[in-house]
Amino acid sequence: MKFPSTIHLMFGLLCSPILAVAANDLNFNPQNYATQSVDVDGQVIKYRAYEHIVYVRNPVDAQYQQMNIYIPEVYFQGGNINGFTAQTAPIFLPNSIGGYMPTEPITATPSDRGPNAGKTSTIAYALAHGYVVASPGARGRSLKDTNGQYTGKAPAAIVDLKAAVRYLRFNDSVMLGDARKIISNGTSAGGAMSALLGASGNSADYIPYLKALGAANARDDIFAVSAYCPITNLENADAAYEWQFNGVNAYKKMLMGNMIDFHMERKEISGTLTTDEIKTSDALKKQFPAYLNSLKLKDARGTLLTLDNNGDGSFKNYVSAQIQVSAQKALNQGADLSTYSWLSIQNGQVGTIDLNQYAHGVSRMKTPPAFDALDMSSGENDLFGTTNIPAQHFTAYAQANDNSHTTNKQADAHIVKLMNPMNYVGKPNVKTAQHWRIRVGTNDRDTALAVSAMLSLKLKNTGKSVDYSLPWGVPHSGDYDLDELFAWMDNLTKKTLSN
Repeated sequence: MKFPSTIHLMFGLLCSPILAVAANDLNFNPQNYATQSVDVDGQVIKYRAYEHIVYVRNPVDAQYQQMNIYIPEVYFQGGNINGFTAQTAPIFLPNSIGGYMPTEPITATPSDRGPNAGKTSTIAYALAHGYVVASPGARGRSLKDTNGQYTGKAPAAIVDLKAAVRYLRFNDSVMLGDARKIISNGTSAGGAMSALLGASGNSADYIPYLKALGAANARDDIFAVSAYCPITNLENADAAYEWQFNGVNAYKKMLMGNMIDFHMERKEISGTLTTDEIKTSDALKKQFPAYLNSLKLKDARGTLLTLDNNGDGSFKNYVSAQIQVSAQKALNQGADLSTYSWLSIQNGQVGTIDLNQYAHGVSRMKTPPAFDALDMSSGENDLFGTTNIPAQHFTAYAQANDNSHTTNKQADAHIVKLMNPMNYVGKPNVKTAQHWRIRVGTNDRDTALAVSAMLSLKLKNTGKSVDYSLPWGVPHSGDYDLDELFAWMDNLTKKTLSN
């Protein structure tokens, strides 16, 4: 039960000397803050900034295993914003993970990099809408300790996000905001982590890692998930990519070094698949139908979605229909679609989309295998390394066809499992978030559209509420529709207020 704000502050004043005794004490100190403000569309939002909170007792790397918490000042005066009060305000949990690299907590100030440089930050937008914001940092694949050992390989990032959620739940009675309504948000690898966080709530699989860090003794399930273009389901992503792009041999590839993530400008190079790469594409495409069919996914009418050995079938039609819906919406809003040779329009209606033509139209970005590179050069190979091994394979195909000219290794199957939300949705003793919003642009070529389609279908088939769409013409990016995102969040959280 929440304290009224005046009692809450008094409690903090009385207890703050005790709460601050230990360097990594997990008790939230209401008095350890700085007063800050940010301009949102001409409105000055004042808030209390609780920054650099280490959210585990035994951090491996405190630079990243820390969190910034921002709370609107109005709540400390007994006021309300957007219908929320100090006791009912949802907690917005954005991460800035990109490329599975380490990330520090986000701040409320405008970004000075990437496509959103200078624009109102998502955190500031959330504060203006009455949300308490908790922005966790997390370890990533490139981190090393002083002994040269890697400390951020899988599953470090998801374990850190779970520990941050546990911190918030542990302190729910003494911190403003409602930890029963935590909504995660992320893009790309961050979208994958947002989805995994929402899918795997309270799973026992992560407990040994959380105990080792000294995470708070609390739950780690969350209320809702916002995931933009999630790079997920990695062990099946190569097959899904070739199912979509097989036959498209020209590519425009991004150079993906260790310091590249979705925030930064990436160098694009063009080329054509080699004969060996075309054979690899053919082989991987053949793998996908068996995996897809094993999921036994159904559409809204209860029709089983399947693929034949050639990769054709009702699931392919389903994905094509999602693109068609997006195109129709864009057309209705006045977009000029006449330059798209892979779609037809008659009497104001977009015709059926041929997925093969669509793939040629948007073009291939990655060479096969897209994720588990045969020479272990991808960021995902790097993700599945160990404390002593920089990179490993994580699929049987890449392991069998390795050409890295090293002592090839394959990641432990349990570690691979820990990074895939598909492995947790609908499983017993796991509390998957009830509410989901998944966005992948029609111009996104970083992973196959099938990856997000399969996740959204599995969630729907297990009774979850899913808002899934493919925004027209949008590339690999996130946080581009904040008005729509927060309208969705407001609708969810205000329904719980009235119940």
